[in-house]
Amino acid sequence: MRELGERLAKLLRPGDLVLLTGELGAGKTTLARGLGAGLGVRGEVTSPTFVIARVHPPLGDGPPLVHVDAYRLSGGLEEMEDLDLDVSLPESVVVVEWGEGRVEELAEDRLHVVIERGHGAEGAEDDVRRVTLAGVGARWSGEDLAALG
Repeated sequence: MRELGERLAKLLRPGDLVLLTGELGAGKTTLARGLGAGLGVRGEVTSPTFVIARVHPPLGDGPPLVHVDAYRLSGGLEEMEDLDLDVSLPESVVVVEWGEGRVEELAEDRLHVVIERGHGAEGAEDDVRRVTLAGVGARWSGEDLAALG
């Protein structure tokens, strides 16, 4: 998941909104760590579950990474508006875990990343992940997202 995040980061630019969807333990935060590494941001990307959002400034010329965990937010866009993500979005890459159904109104163009864990015999967890990337809007129409897999 981290390697996928590093590869995906090469496509990202300021103003991009990325929604990460998957069950607990699917690898959303690990993917976000890879995005941070690929974007070259300061500090280790960790789960922002209890602080809701963390801003990771760039070490170089790249954009900041705003990492949001919307799991504990129940009010939809109203609670998200309190985080001022619309202000951060134009100059940052904003990654929202558990954002589906909560933040789509922030941008016409966005990338949905759905992570599904594999299950072995008798429901045992497997290390295999199935990741689906779906770009929405003109921003993503020319990107070859399938090449990332």
